[in-house]
Amino acid sequence: ASIASTDMRLLLQDDVFVDFFNTFLNLPVFGQTPLYISGTGRWYLWPELPSHLDPGPAALLAWLEKHRLPHFCKSSLCLHLVLCQRLLAFIRSGEAAELLNWQGADQWLLERCISGSQGMRHFCAFVQGTAGEELIDFWLITERLLGLDESEGSQRELFLSLVLRLRATHLREGSSVTTLCTTVAGSVPKATHIQSISTRREILSKMQEQALLMIQIYWLPKFFVHCKMGMEEEEWCQPLLQEYQERLSCWQEPPGLSEPFPTMHIKRSQGVSGPYCSLKAKAETWALVKEGRDTQELKMATFGVKPEQQPGPAGSMEELCLDKDALGSIPQQSQHPAFGGRGRVTFPGRPQSSAKQDLENLCKEKILPHLPPSASFARLPSQAVKKKPVKTLDFLLWALSAEVCAGRPFRDFLQSQNWPMETHLLDLWHDLEEFLPVVLDSNRENSFLLRRLIGEKICKTYLEGNIEKLPLETRTLVSLWNHLMCGEFSPWIFRAQKEICKVLCGLYEEFLAADDRTFLQFMAPGMDVPVPRVPGHAAGRGEQLYLSQRMNQALELSQALHGTRSLEGLSSKHWQLLAARDLQKGGSIQAEVEVLL
Repeated sequence: ASIASTDMRLLLQDDVFVDFFNTFLNLPVFGQTPLYISGTGRWYLWPELPSHLDPGPAALLAWLEKHRLPHFCKSSLCLHLVLCQRLLAFIRSGEAAELLNWQGADQWLLERCISGSQGMRHFCAFVQGTAGEELIDFWLITERLLGLDESEGSQRELFLSLVLRLRATHLREGSSVTTLCTTVAGSVPKATHIQSISTRREILSKMQEQALLMIQIYWLPKFFVHCKMGMEEEEWCQPLLQEYQERLSCWQEPPGLSEPFPTMHIKRSQGVSGPYCSLKAKAETWALVKEGRDTQELKMATFGVKPEQQPGPAGSMEELCLDKDALGSIPQQSQHPAFGGRGRVTFPGRPQSSAKQDLENLCKEKILPHLPPSASFARLPSQAVKKKPVKTLDFLLWALSAEVCAGRPFRDFLQSQNWPMETHLLDLWHDLEEFLPVVLDSNRENSFLLRRLIGEKICKTYLEGNIEKLPLETRTLVSLWNHLMCGEFSPWIFRAQKEICKVLCGLYEEFLAADDRTFLQFMAPGMDVPVPRVPGHAAGRGEQLYLSQRMNQALELSQALHGTRSLEGLSSKHWQLLAARDLQKGGSIQAEVEVLL
């Protein structure tokens, strides 16, 4: 609420906010996906505006404040921003310095390690599988829950869903949260029977404070030691450690010079031919990446070569897509947004041919690939693969995977246009997406009970008495019912999602067109839309690659924090990202793309 009510210019003076906001703005569900570089005060728009238009930043900020910030405040990225700010406030405090014997250099280094969306993902990856992970998850769920008004109809369903999740996991007797939050744990069993809303909220608020304190005084110091030890072994981090040592040798912290903020401005485009159309821009980007992927697969099939191994976590999505033998199971540390599990999961008793086909199609359609250097676009022969026109359905799975991380803007559009059945189907798509990491991750606290509860909730909310009414294949819906009621995984989940995409495809195009119209009304008021661009240079292949990977990295970061993507194990890549990350030069997603390319 405090973020939503703050002036946009003031928010953008906080580099940590800018980092999280940039990650949010570049999620591929949106039409316009801008990037702000706070060190120079420059905005980069994509798609670009016509070159004969030169709007000031005030129009862009007004559009962001009205049409992006409200969705950001409903996203999991915003919750992680709030938690990051709480941790940073503690790190910078005199209380932390006295309690943990931290010097100014220690505080500076830890702040550098944990700031931004990438820093929070590193911290969450460090505590995964421990009580620290459960404390963080409890804090985030409670933060969202306490911000809801359960008496308001539009928020009540989400409120009850979060309460159900807490009762099934963190508020159960013997859970890490009730064990560690000792000051109020004795009140928890009674909390479910208390009629007073204020009393119930007070209990949860006190438990949340206790959980945050445990994270601050126990897990942050452990993370600090882990970071120092990891950086000492990584060549990329030597300049960072050298600066740390220089700060340690100073008797006092160097005085910070309050430099004036740079003048905010929008990078003026060179212009491209044709109307301003984000749908066309997305299709062009997807076509280019798909061309590169298909060419790489064709070359490997021709010469009988396996995909080259790149530095990164084991069991990557590229291996899953290209190694047909792997399609009957989920590899460890899978990179797919749906695969939240950490262990190897197989599906005994399932028809493997069907599972293979569903998973193979899903892999190819749901995310953009990370192409290895050998598949550089500069080297790809354009005639190697027969090009097919890209349709919206080709990349809709990619966009919808980002929608839940973006505060559900497409859902709000469907509601505003009075499409209740389509809104219902979109909710089903997302609930199935949220179910996957729970059913595939046996390490989650009370995983078996939670997946049964979620499976039954999906059946009762969407399928019970509605199988004949929903515009999906009856066989698909019956198969979903049979597996979800038992809390089981089934490839029919993917088939149902794909059928839903076919229903929503045209409406997503309308959503992008409406987003374009709204953007141009702010940036070019009084002009007809779509605004024709003056002829000029089109985005080059290298630029298209950069843009696609920028959006994909924003999606991966957001899903890892949201919980619909597995947190990859700590590796050398984390230290490369830490060394490359500069919050004033693009922050987390810029560092991700630079390390990738």
